[in-house]
Amino acid sequence: MTPVEAWGRTEAANRMENIVGDRVLIALQPINISRLSTHVVPIVPGTLIVVAGAGPKDSNGAGKSSFIAAITALLGDEQWRFASGAKAVSELLFNAELAAGGGRQWASADHGYIIGVFDEPEPRDPLTVWLRVNQEAPHLEIRWTSGVHLAMAPSEAERVTRADEMWAALPRSAGRRDVVARDLTRFLYGDRVRCVSFLSTSVRSKVATNLLSQPLNEISPERIFEAVAALTGLDAELDQEREARRDEHAKRLRAAQARQRLQEFEAESRSLLAAFDRRDRARELLAEATRCWRGRLARMLVDAAERDATLAQELERHRAGQRTAEETIAQVRAEIATLRDDTLDRRLAEARRELAQAQAQVGKLEAERAVVENTADELRGRIPALEEARRFADGREVSAAEAELAQARQRLNAALKAAGVAEREVDAAAAALDAAESGPAAAQLRALAEAGITAGGLRDALDVAEQAWNASGAAADGPHGRSWEHAVIVDAAALDDAARALADLPGSVLVSSAGVTVVGSFEKAPTGRDARIKAAEQRLHRARDAQEEAARAVRAAEDGVAEAARRLEGARAGVELAEVERRLAERRGRLAELTAAIEESAPRIAAAEREVSALDFRARTREAEIERLEARRARLEDDRRRARAEEARVVAERRELDLDGLTEAWGGTEESAREWLAALPDAERPLTADEWWRAAERCLDQALRATFRDEEEEEMPEELRFLIRDRSEPGAGRTAREQATFPAVCAALGSYLRAQEDYERHQRRQIEAQLATRQRDLAAADTGAEEAARSTAVHRAALTTAIKARLTRVAEEFERLDLAYGGYGATLDFPVPPPPTDPEQRWAWKVVPKWRRGEGQGYVPYNRRANTALMDEKAVKLVCAAAIASSSGGHLCLVLDELGRNLGKEHRREAVTLFRRIGETYGITVVGALQDDMEPYAVDACGQYIKLRRSSDAMPYNEPPVIVGQDRHASRVRALSAYVTRPAAPPSLDAARPSDAPPSPDAVLPMDRS
Repeated sequence: MTPVEAWGRTEAANRMENIVGDRVLIALQPINISRLSTHVVPIVPGTLIVVAGAGPKDSNGAGKSSFIAAITALLGDEQWRFASGAKAVSELLFNAELAAGGGRQWASADHGYIIGVFDEPEPRDPLTVWLRVNQEAPHLEIRWTSGVHLAMAPSEAERVTRADEMWAALPRSAGRRDVVARDLTRFLYGDRVRCVSFLSTSVRSKVATNLLSQPLNEISPERIFEAVAALTGLDAELDQEREARRDEHAKRLRAAQARQRLQEFEAESRSLLAAFDRRDRARELLAEATRCWRGRLARMLVDAAERDATLAQELERHRAGQRTAEETIAQVRAEIATLRDDTLDRRLAEARRELAQAQAQVGKLEAERAVVENTADELRGRIPALEEARRFADGREVSAAEAELAQARQRLNAALKAAGVAEREVDAAAAALDAAESGPAAAQLRALAEAGITAGGLRDALDVAEQAWNASGAAADGPHGRSWEHAVIVDAAALDDAARALADLPGSVLVSSAGVTVVGSFEKAPTGRDARIKAAEQRLHRARDAQEEAARAVRAAEDGVAEAARRLEGARAGVELAEVERRLAERRGRLAELTAAIEESAPRIAAAEREVSALDFRARTREAEIERLEARRARLEDDRRRARAEEARVVAERRELDLDGLTEAWGGTEESAREWLAALPDAERPLTADEWWRAAERCLDQALRATFRDEEEEEMPEELRFLIRDRSEPGAGRTAREQATFPAVCAALGSYLRAQEDYERHQRRQIEAQLATRQRDLAAADTGAEEAARSTAVHRAALTTAIKARLTRVAEEFERLDLAYGGYGATLDFPVPPPPTDPEQRWAWKVVPKWRRGEGQGYVPYNRRANTALMDEKAVKLVCAAAIASSSGGHLCLVLDELGRNLGKEHRREAVTLFRRIGETYGITVVGALQDDMEPYAVDACGQYIKLRRSSDAMPYNEPPVIVGQDRHASRVRALSAYVTRPAAPPSLDAARPSDAPPSPDAVLPMDRS
């Protein structure tokens, strides 16, 4: 590339940076952003703008946080992490799950727009910036164009469609592609800080400490510094310092790794050189192992020849012993055959069979006798009980006793029936007594009820004092005294029937609407209440006497039934006793017969036992002789077997000597082996074959260990590994396997060592070259680490100076604001902390606000006990001081969520007024979202009032917002007038230009754009 081409590209890149320049935000239009409406919202810069809300229930749910979050994204607030793609911005898109009806009625937006119009105080060249927010990557795309280009249409849906059409018509911001999130601040604002914010909600992934969300004395000095750093733009510089520490740590780590690699290579080289030396030693040990193996073969050949001559003599002696043993065994077998004639055995078996038959017959007789004796004993045991029961019969037969029992049961049934009748009579008499005692006219009412006539007692129907009844009764002691006690009330139609029903109760009085009727009236009541009660009691006494008499008759009948049952049982016992005595007599006769038969069998059994005993003695004597002869034959056979075994052993031993194999393994004759042994030194000449073997095995084992360590076993040749695995398997015959594979192992090891000689010489040269190279790499890494450390120290020193300067400026502004607005002076204390040792840890500074509580007093730290109002006032001033210090002479937007939430009622208006005055004085646009309780204090004190509205949860989007404000730059208002009123038709890109009409002195933004 030529210098001219490079200069041209640099100029083009510079022209693409800081597109917005000194322009300020004058209008905002969200499209598909949360539930915000798509109407254009004018912005009055350089004053306090309050954002209120009217949701379905209160100020929540109107989208205040989403609105101010969209402003921070448009103005490039770094807390959105634009360098990482700003994925959190996509969370601002409309989500159908949060809208009324959910995904059934609405669809979530996969993209949306945040459109902002920027212009200077005197509109000359307005600029419209479009931010396209995508659900998928890239999450943010930026385009811009001169003039005012906003999406205008009569309805929300048409404005969304119009926005897509206008985006497609806008030119791409970076030639063939669009500017994305990581380049937003550089292209739009030239990396200048245009916005700082305190967002207390979860619409953004990173939430900075909000100094206004809680009492200041509850916030730690570290979090106060984080808040001030976010307001003053120190976050990026602190991140750069952390990146420098990371780079230093990485370079130090690379230097340490280079040093470690050099040390590891030196250690590995030492191990390789040691391995080469070990292999040289292994070659010497292998030669010694081969010589010892030759000594073993020579000794084995000489010893085997001498042993073979001795074994030949032993073999002849064992064969002679076998012949003698075989002759004696034949003689003993002939004697045993003579003794084993079976005549005696047959006689003994016959005698034992006859004895067993006789004993079995006697055993059956004894078993039967035992059964008969048991039966007789059982019958004798039943006789006393039967005799005792027979006494109750008094000589009666069974039929007579049964007839008596039937008669007794009939008498019992009759007595039970009489008792039942007596019990019912007692119940009836008791009921009559209860009726007589129950009150006046009871008998009359019962008689009428039985006749089916409805009636009621006169005294029950009238509520008259008792003394009145008594008086009337005393007055009525005449001819019809106390007749009212038996008076009843009946219907006039049933009067005749009632009189007939009470004919048996003279003196009864019937009262009806037709008059009073007395049934059988006498001069004096013949049956008064006392007489009736006495008669009922006498009836009850008679009934109870009859009941007791019936109960005694029942008990007597029951006793008679029990006595008759006992007599019947005695009669039956007499019959059973006769049967038992008959059966007992039969058993006694059978028992005598069995005893006689057993006594007759005793002499025959004794004779059979004597014959069996004599024959058995003769058989045992013969068996003893046979056993003696068999033992002798066994001893002779053992001798013959041992002779044969010794013969086989000697033959096998001679075969195992393998003179031919030893001669072949030696590679010469027996005489040459003797000569080789004779030529040895005196110390080695008497060594045995085992001693030669142990020496050879020891040398071979040392050679193998010197050649291959445990970690080098994978380098072992497959043939050698197989041989070593075979010879080292545990179990019987291991020594034999080791000796059999010894020559092959020596040959394989020797071949491997010869092949390694050239490789080892080459490796020695490579090690020397590698050591030189790695030492140079270590020197370069150490130099880089030292340079990084110096660079980090310089950067940290510069950052320390910058932080102190920025915090000093904040402290100065804090002092100025405190003095200007009713305080006695304030400052900040910020000691320089040591840098963290962890490269991933952020450099944690502390900021301690201090202020004077009176004129001439010293500074008091913020965490001293104080009233809440003072804390809230200082927090507001500190936030304003940080915002002023971060402006650097350019326009700044300060966005606050939950404005004044922590302030007392008496300080809210003062705080809002302070924000507005500071914004107008320093050219800072303060945008604050507030709750319902803060709205009355902010409406009159703010420079612009925006109210977002959504009256029902059934509405997916907000209603048009209410905006009240005043902009002294009337031309700005006219430039936006076409977009904040309801247009007849949407303007085109070419027609969307500011009006050229002269501005009015003051322009008031429309209060309601609906």
